[in-house]
Amino acid sequence: MPDTPAGFTVKIAENEAELRSAQALRYEVFVRELGGGGEMVDHEAGLEMDRFDPFFDHMLVSDDATGEVAGVYRLLRSDQAEQAGGYYSDSEYDLARLRASGRKLLELGRSCLHKDYRGGTAMFHLWNGLAAYVAEHQIEVLFGTASFHGTDIQALAQPLSMLHHNHLAPEDLRVRARDFQSMDLIASENLDRRKAMLQVPALIKAYLRLGGFVGDGAFVDHVFNTTDVCLVLDTARMNARQRRIYTGGQD
Repeated sequence: MPDTPAGFTVKIAENEAELRSAQALRYEVFVRELGGGGEMVDHEAGLEMDRFDPFFDHMLVSDDATGEVAGVYRLLRSDQAEQAGGYYSDSEYDLARLRASGRKLLELGRSCLHKDYRGGTAMFHLWNGLAAYVAEHQIEVLFGTASFHGTDIQALAQPLSMLHHNHLAPEDLRVRARDFQSMDLIASENLDRRKAMLQVPALIKAYLRLGGFVGDGAFVDHVFNTTDVCLVLDTARMNARQRRIYTGGQD
């Protein structure tokens, strides 16, 4: 991994202690803040974990001044997915079109920032680390589920409809939700785009700025208390401006 600008360090977890620090931040965000759960969550130790963790690479961005983990991402390449028996997203989306593409895939998940680092530069460093990882492993297509908080579909009708009408993936990348929840809830001409965008989480907005797409349909995850969309980013379809954003201005 390349050096990160002063203030933060980005690395892949190399031992059990670093993995647990990632799981602890995930617990803080996904369980304590958002009310999520899961059969392997360790409430006593304060760790959010699942059966896929041993197969993923876990990227951490840490504050150099305090050593505190500011943000995490977990990454699963195609070869790792074979060892894991599939992708995490397989339970929510039919990924057949991505597999059939023959291209190098990377599944992203469990992205979160500590509350003290939101709105700052920590996410920028995490994205830079991701760009370096993608280049190192010659990844062509990135994908993964991203979440809206809550499971009230009508409350999310505006942003889900906006994503469906304006950012639906092309046919060759259009994964489909298994327990299908339509996102075509409001006609395009009746959308309030400003209201819709205000409801879209920052992570999803970041993918859209990079030229990302969404799959067909949402998945309502009652265990995690979220409504999920599947984001797909094809590096070959990124234009020059998007590529500069993604790589932090470095070609």
